[in-house]
Amino acid sequence: MLSVSDAQAIILNLVQPLDRQQDTEVVDLLTADSRILATPVTSPLDFPHWDNSAMDGYAVRYQDVQHSNAEQPAILEIVEEIPAGYQPKSTIQPGQAARIFTGAVIPAGADTVVMQEKTRREENRVFILDAPKPQGFVRHQASFYQAGTQLLPAGIKLNASAIAVLAAAQCPQLSVYHRPRVAIFSTGDELVTIDQPLQPGQIVDSNQYALAALVRQSGAEPLILGIVKDDPVALEKVITHAVAIADIVLSSGGVSVGDYDYIDKILESLKAKIHIRAVEISPGKPLTVATFPSTEAIHRVSPHSALYFGLPGNPAAVLVTFWRFVLPAIKKLSGITEGWEPVFLKVRSHDELRSNGKRETYLWGKLHLINGVYEFHKAFGSHSSGNLINLAQTNALAVLPVGETLISPQEEVQVLQLSNK
Repeated sequence: MLSVSDAQAIILNLVQPLDRQQDTEVVDLLTADSRILATPVTSPLDFPHWDNSAMDGYAVRYQDVQHSNAEQPAILEIVEEIPAGYQPKSTIQPGQAARIFTGAVIPAGADTVVMQEKTRREENRVFILDAPKPQGFVRHQASFYQAGTQLLPAGIKLNASAIAVLAAAQCPQLSVYHRPRVAIFSTGDELVTIDQPLQPGQIVDSNQYALAALVRQSGAEPLILGIVKDDPVALEKVITHAVAIADIVLSSGGVSVGDYDYIDKILESLKAKIHIRAVEISPGKPLTVATFPSTEAIHRVSPHSALYFGLPGNPAAVLVTFWRFVLPAIKKLSGITEGWEPVFLKVRSHDELRSNGKRETYLWGKLHLINGVYEFHKAFGSHSSGNLINLAQTNALAVLPVGETLISPQEEVQVLQLSNK
């Protein structure tokens, strides 16, 4: 049985990011939110586009005002008013100034802006009451960005600030990676859909709904294949189909050691290489991770070999193993160059946390900010792998390492943030 860290290393080593040549599409900027940029972006524009004012005030020649003070102010003639969006007509000569507003173009001849609070105006004259700094409040052309250089690198997730930059750079379309395709199905004779009346011994398949939501939140595209009965022929058929259409396949159930757990045997019959069969994690010990050989026998929609995750059947175990192992794999596959590893924080525990110490144990709950310090509050009730109810509204998992049986209230604990950013 593998440790959690060894399992993570194996999984991330198996993941190959999407290919810039084969796995991209062009999208409009308005639909690019949360997509992964596939190629670096440059712009033909300087930022700022021209020298402009950072303040409302007066554009002047520094040498005319360098000795100004309240007792002996420099007195300049105002020859032009320059609002934002206006092209100056005048060249500032010795003894002259232009009234200027924030963002407006600096007129020829001027090299400094005096903020209006340091001046007094009388008709067409301005009195400079304090000596400014040379080139003060002037934003120089190309001081933020020089045309032709890299504006944004490939492999970043496009958020609002990046999209604002791209809009300002007049980039209406972008090359982005395809969203990874993730096939999802659940196994078990006991499972029914949400619209079926329950009979004794049956349970509603919540796993495919949870996994579909998690996959969408990760930026990938879920492909829902439904419920498959514990029948080897039916399972082999759906696995073959899933491997053909998806970059990642997620099944839940059928990976333990029971008489009706067929997944591993079917994967072996399909010549898959099983890299992981069980992990020292609670909940989530039965975890299968496999890859498939390149073969003409399986017609692949994607040029990549699919990565298969056989997740446990219990709902809490499904969510924990997704957050811990699958989400980083999806992020890395998506083309993100960094930030796909799980994010852990050390925080204070509000509650007593216990485990038997035999496996790395994950307890779910909420992070609260208390007097500027994050504190973990364990979810109420049972932390059984079959209890789905108290997982709602959680945003963190407290981690008790192997051998750690007790964390007392107010002691430090490491937590995994449940975030898809």
